[in-house]
Amino acid sequence: MNNEQHVSLQPTELLNEMFLRLSETETPNFRNRAHFYGAMAELMRRILIDLARRRGAMKRGSAAVRVALREDQSIGEMDLDVEALDHALAKLAGIDSRLAEIVNLRFYVGLNSAQAAEVLGVSEATVKRDWSIAKTWLLREMSG
Repeated sequence: MNNEQHVSLQPTELLNEMFLRLSETETPNFRNRAHFYGAMAELMRRILIDLARRRGAMKRGSAAVRVALREDQSIGEMDLDVEALDHALAKLAGIDSRLAEIVNLRFYVGLNSAQAAEVLGVSEATVKRDWSIAKTWLLREMSG
């Protein structure tokens, strides 16, 4: 596998890593469902960023990592620079925190529009509109 250019991070590997990191901390006390999903999205993001940095350090100049992600069962695999996404997402959070939260819930946790709307306490139409805005903004931000 060291010779593979694009090694996917399997969902079970990500969940195992999440479980290990959660088990190292004291018993988490989540206030509600939205807090739980937000914490899990942040944890997934950190794991992916750590992986990208480790691989980038091993391969000098190769920070892009193939990550299998899904959007309503239709995205499949894509090449993704996780560090660039993290920087862009942090910048988006400074501009509009709800847009960043929707990206976290949809992209990292894998919730659909209805589920994200329920977690955030907004309408599904709002989530769909904000998801579209956030994707467009992130694409523009990450493409230079």
